[in-house]
Amino acid sequence: MAFVEVRLSDTRESALRDFNEAARGIPEIEECHLIAGGFDYLLKVRTPGISSYRRVLAESISSLPYVASTSTYVAMEAVKELGP
Repeated sequence: MAFVEVRLSDTRESALRDFNEAARGIPEIEECHLIAGGFDYLLKVRTPGISSYRRVLAESISSLPYVASTSTYVAMEAVKELGP
C-alpha cells in the first residue's frame, strides 16, 4: 500500500471536479482526500507490488487532470487499520 501526495497546477472548483471524477475511475485508488496544507490531495493506493504501483503511478495517477507533482510513501506495515 502507498500513500501519495498530489499537488495540482490549478485548484479552481472546475479543476477539482475534473480531478475528483477522474480519480474515482482508477480502481487502485482506495481513498482520495482533498487536503488543506502543503499539497492538495492524499491518495491511498493499493497494488500487488511495487512494479504494479509504478505502472499505476506512471499511466494513471500522473495522467490525472492538473497533476503537477506527486510524492509517494510506501507503507512498510499496517499498525492499525479500520476496526476497534
